Amino acid sequence: MADMTLDDWVVMVATELGIKELDLDTESVLDLAADAAHAVVRPAAPLTTFLAGLAAGMAGGSESDLKDAIETATALCERIEEESA
Repeated sequence: MADMTLDDWVVMVATELGIKELDLDTESVLDLAADAAHAVVRPAAPLTTFLAGLAAGMAGGSESDLKDAIETATALCERIEEESA
């Protein structure tokens, strides 16, 4: 498994979790994680991305729902960072 890419991993996890269709903007999710880690604390990164995914799923689970959730969480990170400056 040393040759595994991040995309390979995402496909493997999605398959294992029973996700049949996946159109994921990996870069946006990673950017959100970085924003949360820098604006709050490092452990906020996985929790924030999880919550964005959960919110997207609860809203219907479309690509647009995920984009909206990521944008909302990113805006919160930016506000927190500005307030801390």
